[in-house]
Amino acid sequence: MQRQYSGTAGRTEDSQIGVFLAYATGRGGTLIDRRLYLPTSWTDDRDRCRRVGIDDSVAFETKAAMAKAMVRRAIADKVPFRWVTADAVYGYGKGWRFELEQADVFHLMATTRHDTVVTRWSIDHPVHDLFPGLPRQKWKRRSCGEGAHGRRIFDWARVEVRPWRREDRRHWVLARRGVSRPEEISYYIACCPADTTLDELIRIAGSRWAVEECFQTAKRECGLDDYQVRRYPGWHRHMTLAMAAHACLTVPRAR
Repeated sequence: MQRQYSGTAGRTEDSQIGVFLAYATGRGGTLIDRRLYLPTSWTDDRDRCRRVGIDDSVAFETKAAMAKAMVRRAIADKVPFRWVTADAVYGYGKGWRFELEQADVFHLMATTRHDTVVTRWSIDHPVHDLFPGLPRQKWKRRSCGEGAHGRRIFDWARVEVRPWRREDRRHWVLARRGVSRPEEISYYIACCPADTTLDELIRIAGSRWAVEECFQTAKRECGLDDYQVRRYPGWHRHMTLAMAAHACLTVPRAR
C-alpha cells in the first residue's frame, strides 16, 4: 500500500492504483488489460520490491506510459477495435497522438484547455481560443450516453484543424460545454475518417465512460476491489480472474 491519490475515491489514501484498458462496443464492454502503478517510493527501493515479488526489471512508469503500452499490445495482438479514446491524463501528449496517427489508428483524446494545435492558417493555437467566437448555431445539444443520473447531455461544437493531412482523414478539436454551467468546457482532439460526423465524435467521447462502468459492475459482481494481496504477482492474478469473470457476465455471446 502507498498513500496516493485515487481518482475512484476522489482523495489521497492508502491504496493500490491500477491502470486499465477497456473494450467497448454498442452491445457491451469489458476490461481487457491492467497494470499496477508503482510510485517511485517503491521502485527506488529494490529490496522492498523483491520482498513482494517485483522483479528488478520492473522500473518506474507513469500511468500514461502504462496506458500506451497496453494500447500498443492491443494493436500488436490485432484486437479488432476502430477507435482509441482516453481522458486528459492519457490524451494530453502530442507524441502519443502522432504515434496513433502514424499507425492509422483513429482516436479522440481528451486534453487540457492549454494544449495547442495547428490551425488551417498554420498558426499554433491553444484549443480554448478556438471556440469563443464560434456562432451559436455551431453548438449542438446532444446526449453522449446514459449515466448514473440519466442521460449525459451537453452542448457540443467542433473546429477543423491541421492544414496538412491525407485527403481521406480529418483532424478536429471537439468542445463539450455544460448546459447549466457553460463556463465548464472540456476539449478533445480527434484524428478520424473524412466523413466522420459530429454525432459520431460525440458517441466516441461518451464511450470513454466505459472504463468507469466496467469498474462498477466488476466490483459489484466479481469482487474487483475485494482483495488483500501483498505480492505483485497476486495483484495481477486477482485482476486477471476478476476481468475474465466480468467479461463472461457483460459481453454477449455470439449467436
